[in-house]
Amino acid sequence: MRALLINIEGLEPMDETADTGTDRSGSFRYFIILLLAGLLVVYHVSMLFDLVQGKGLSSDPGFNAIQAIFRLAIVASLIAVSMGKRIALWAMWGSIAGLVATQYWAHFGNLPVEFTEGRHPLSYLKGFIFPTIITAASLYRRR
Repeated sequence: MRALLINIEGLEPMDETADTGTDRSGSFRYFIILLLAGLLVVYHVSMLFDLVQGKGLSSDPGFNAIQAIFRLAIVASLIAVSMGKRIALWAMWGSIAGLVATQYWAHFGNLPVEFTEGRHPLSYLKGFIFPTIITAASLYRRR
């Protein structure tokens, strides 16, 4: 049996999802944010562990350090996005754009890295797919 919420002042039945925050589509969007942000956090943390173990993407320590800074910023911003901090969306986009920019630097700058071999320059843009979905879900959730 469905329980009705009663408005004390007017004794009118209220929609169960109106003020209780149990909107299914909102929960689904939050689940999507947590899932994608969680996947990205695990991926970037594993890349940071590889870097600490000496398995960096390059033999150039400067390139590895810049990548590590951007990956740490991505992890921090994704955690903040999953906690609902709106400013974290800007930080997420800035840090991911910076990481993609370093990949283009490696691709066109002839840095000693292996991940650029045989890759099309547009392939680095796939790094924007999950952030786009996270942003859409996050902004739509706030309406």
